[in-house]
Amino acid sequence: MTTIATTNIHDLLDFIDASPSPWHAVDTSAARLIKAGFKALNEQEAWQLETGSRYFVIRGGSSIIAFVIGQNALPTSGFNMVGAHTDSPGLRLKPHAAYTSDGLIRIGVEVYGGPILATFADRDLSMAGRVNVRTAVGFETRLIKFDKPVLRLPNLAIHMNREVNDKGLKFNKQTELPLLFGESADGIEADAQFLGKIAALLKVETKDIINFELNVFDTQKGVVWGANQEFIADSQLDNLASCHAALSALLEHQQPKHTAICALFDHEEVGSESTSGASGSFLTDVIERISLNLNKEEKLRALAKSFFISADMAHAFHPNHAGSYEPCHHALINKGPVIKTNANQRYATNADSAARFIQLCEQAGVPYQQYTHRTDLGCGSTIGPIVASRLGVASVDVGAPMWAMHSIRESAGVLDHAYMIAVLSAHYNHCSD
Repeated sequence: MTTIATTNIHDLLDFIDASPSPWHAVDTSAARLIKAGFKALNEQEAWQLETGSRYFVIRGGSSIIAFVIGQNALPTSGFNMVGAHTDSPGLRLKPHAAYTSDGLIRIGVEVYGGPILATFADRDLSMAGRVNVRTAVGFETRLIKFDKPVLRLPNLAIHMNREVNDKGLKFNKQTELPLLFGESADGIEADAQFLGKIAALLKVETKDIINFELNVFDTQKGVVWGANQEFIADSQLDNLASCHAALSALLEHQQPKHTAICALFDHEEVGSESTSGASGSFLTDVIERISLNLNKEEKLRALAKSFFISADMAHAFHPNHAGSYEPCHHALINKGPVIKTNANQRYATNADSAARFIQLCEQAGVPYQQYTHRTDLGCGSTIGPIVASRLGVASVDVGAPMWAMHSIRESAGVLDHAYMIAVLSAHYNHCSD
């Protein structure tokens, strides 16, 4: 493994471990942008943008768009854009989560997106997210993360589930997914005990907690593994690995000619239909504000010259389940970014956009692969078709190959992450005029 690949991969694992929720992912990203000299913008205030300067703006606490104003005129150069998503499938706490049952405090959860629920069993779980706390002038939002395991989903013993190895581990989402939090204390309601732990960590009074948005995460840190340390395992590789790659590539974009945009959206795993999702107006609004000095025709010309890369992880070939893959389209770990194609437009890729990405790979000296889903299996989708249809820009769907997508513990390749950063850097530095 190269020194660059090793450095990148450990930085990725640190990025993920610091980002157990979409709100933390955005906070981690913002900290890195500020350190690199990016200026924070507020959507409620007027923007004064300067050529060559670097900015970012946050919406909803869980989506962030960073951009660099290029030297070339927008109508003749357009936008070089990369998009990814900050959310991952999993379990979210219900508003009134805690209740007592048989001397134990249980935490009610709701399934977010399409996780592999069986992988949450017997793991050292905790919770992270945001909490709204009363202040003298209203409320403020605080990020919270319990570093130690405080939750668990114990399995049912095989003696009561004799067919588990033949029929698989299944959970009733309502009755069998509540997590164990602790023993209940006599005379104290479960909700008070639960909120008391949150209040103690935030150093506030329990009565000052208004509400929260919390998700469950695995406290086991990411690792490099394999005979030659060629693989990684961590939670949320889908899609924080793509977020990290896009952000890393943008941070390398020091003296831009084209205007570069890195858009990291929330809610992709549940359809993107939100104010901070890719189906909302966030990216359109930012582009509109960057283009304020252009007339309508010039804005349309700029979009026509633009290229959007939707970066979302791809399905790597699993030799134990060869029958689940389309023949001649086996995406292999550590063999380069995967170009994802679907005839029914579940991905935004077409022949032209794929060719443009292939040329970027060749320019960066990066191998590439082609993937399409097995025809008789339902194909997932990404933010690619959403952004492409809303902006009317040429778009391609790509991703690093990975195993166990939507498991609480996913795996990918060390080299593939370095490849992805390299090709996205080439994209940001590419000039088509």
